[in-house]
Amino acid sequence: MHLKTQSAIMTLFCVLTFIPVQAQTPHHVSKTPAKKSKQKPQATYSCPMHPDVKSKSAGRCPKCGMDLRVAQHDEVTAEPIAVSHDIGATKLNIPDLELLDQNGRTIHFYTDLVKGQTVVINFIFTTCTTICPPLGATFARVQKELGDKAGRDVRFISISVDPATDTPERLKAWGAKFHAGDGWTFVTGAKPQVDELLSALGASSARREDHSPTVLIGNDAHGTWTRTYGLANTSKLVQIINEAMAGKSLTATAEVSN
Repeated sequence: MHLKTQSAIMTLFCVLTFIPVQAQTPHHVSKTPAKKSKQKPQATYSCPMHPDVKSKSAGRCPKCGMDLRVAQHDEVTAEPIAVSHDIGATKLNIPDLELLDQNGRTIHFYTDLVKGQTVVINFIFTTCTTICPPLGATFARVQKELGDKAGRDVRFISISVDPATDTPERLKAWGAKFHAGDGWTFVTGAKPQVDELLSALGASSARREDHSPTVLIGNDAHGTWTRTYGLANTSKLVQIINEAMAGKSLTATAEVSN
């Protein structure tokens, strides 16, 4: 009996000792997943002229030498914009600045070139050796394809981004290389006025070499405008111009030519 009593006491002691420990141990351990820190997407740089050239860091395009710019997500090569008369929240206010054409004549930009007209506008400078010659050649092809409409139904305008260098004589000689017709006007003038015009048209840049290779196509009478890639396929540009002349909404995206 004595041994049995001792055994029972020891068993009871072990049970009593185990209970507090058991009570302190949770039946279910809740595992909260660690919050993952949101990482900002890494910036991608691309060339305004050659969208296929991409880099993870700033630099220059190996094809044309232009500074690479931060590429926006879901970039498109054409975007609808609006004239001051009406359309949308974004407005294109075209100033009626006093400037010069390639013949040295004084012009008022809006009144003499844009008012009530269908126009195609690009931005160049005569000492450029990268994107400007292709922009001029593209205008020449489009002008040729439009035939009699060029100068009669649609006007071409090339604005110098380097007015200090681009005198009317230089612009006229540059245009002659591309057989510019009567409906193609080259614009220069005093730098403050030209800078104001470029800013109003969304084409200003810190350096002339970084000017935009875009083209503005619009019908001032109908208040429809689009901004598209200046080196797009010729037939696509002609299509957008024809839509502009017809007063249609210009939302088509121009295809980049290879």
